[in-house]
Amino acid sequence: MSQPTGRGNSTIKESLASWGDIARLLRGGDQGSLVPVVIPRDSRGLKWMTLVWVGLYLILLALVAVLATGGLVGTAIAIPALLLGVASIALALLWWWRSSIVEIEQGTTGVLTKFGAIVSELGPGRHYLWHPWTRVDFVVDTSTEIPYNAPVLACPTKENVPLKSIEFFLKFRITNAVAFVRTIGASNFDLVLSNAVQDAIRQRSRRVQTENAYDLRGSDVADMQELLNRQLSRYGVQIMGCNIPDVQLPNQYQQHLSTRERVAKELVAYEQEWELTRKRRIDTLLMDIERSKKTRDAKIVEVNAALNRARQDVAQMLEEQETEAQRVRYEIETRGRTNLVAATHEATAQRRLATAYRDNRAMLRYELARRRLDVGAKLAERAPKPVVVRTDSGSGDASALSTLLLAQLLPGLTDQRRPRGLGGLSGGRTAEADTAQQAQEGAPASVAQYQQWLREQQGS
Repeated sequence: MSQPTGRGNSTIKESLASWGDIARLLRGGDQGSLVPVVIPRDSRGLKWMTLVWVGLYLILLALVAVLATGGLVGTAIAIPALLLGVASIALALLWWWRSSIVEIEQGTTGVLTKFGAIVSELGPGRHYLWHPWTRVDFVVDTSTEIPYNAPVLACPTKENVPLKSIEFFLKFRITNAVAFVRTIGASNFDLVLSNAVQDAIRQRSRRVQTENAYDLRGSDVADMQELLNRQLSRYGVQIMGCNIPDVQLPNQYQQHLSTRERVAKELVAYEQEWELTRKRRIDTLLMDIERSKKTRDAKIVEVNAALNRARQDVAQMLEEQETEAQRVRYEIETRGRTNLVAATHEATAQRRLATAYRDNRAMLRYELARRRLDVGAKLAERAPKPVVVRTDSGSGDASALSTLLLAQLLPGLTDQRRPRGLGGLSGGRTAEADTAQQAQEGAPASVAQYQQWLREQQGS
């Protein structure tokens, strides 16, 4: 159902209409009023009984004509009368069948009465009312949530300051069509709902201070909805939702609150601007941090790559050094083995040379001793004889002057007596000394020549 235009109070009523206008009234209302209940016009009546009586009359007329006159004249009168009577009854039955059809719109419920008493409900679809005194007195919209606007004027606050108005909007739905039409009806329900809404709004406004009256807009009204449901449930109505869309304050408070709202809006705007600035700065810092992290990660990758290269280089260098050290060790071991073998051979040669030198030295000593004996024998043979000068002890020739003169004369005397023996002695002495010296010098010369020969043999 469409909401009535304007911000005025909604009205609820029931309308009388034909079956063709029921859907329009239930969905669109009537002249700005809400129409949840429509009373359909019953155009059936008993008019179809006229055709039944006419048909029966014609059939009786045909029977009387046949029985009274007989013959061809009676038959000629009876047959048309009989046909017209049967056709009249058939038309009456067709009229009765067609007028008994009732179609209930989807989302609505029909209230069926018989002799004015409510019998049952009719759901959506086609129904046949064969009894002539059975009829649908009400068609109720039971599926649409019907909007209802109820502004409350001069509603006092906690300080007993009357507010201009409080707009209250709700949506209700008729859940029990029989209880609704039997207990209250649409027109009476409008008064009851308006009074219940005003009472609930006034109770709420009495708990609110005037300067906080704007807080009623969009506030939680679940308690009011529960209160209204308790009051209207016995009428077969359920409140589906409600809210307070607008509150109008007195003029002296409107200016104050407008200033307050303006300041609050400016504060909110400043807070939003500061929040945006803060978020922008945070985003900038986060971007810088991410950029720094990426740079750091790139540097870490470079460092790791350099470290890996350095490790590879060090490993290669260590491998090369290990190879070089292995080669040097092999060379040193080879040279050491060679030197050891050479030293072993040299030691053997030296030992043999020493043995030979020791043997040669013993022979040289023996030869030298033999030659010394020969030289000693020859010297003993050629040794000069001593000259004894005897003087008397009593004479005076024992003076120093006589001794000096004697020392000068003795060499001359000795040379005159044995010049050759002295010369031959000195010459013999020289020959023997030279022979001994040559014998001593010959042995070392032969050892040096032997060592030189050994070195030449090892080098070759």
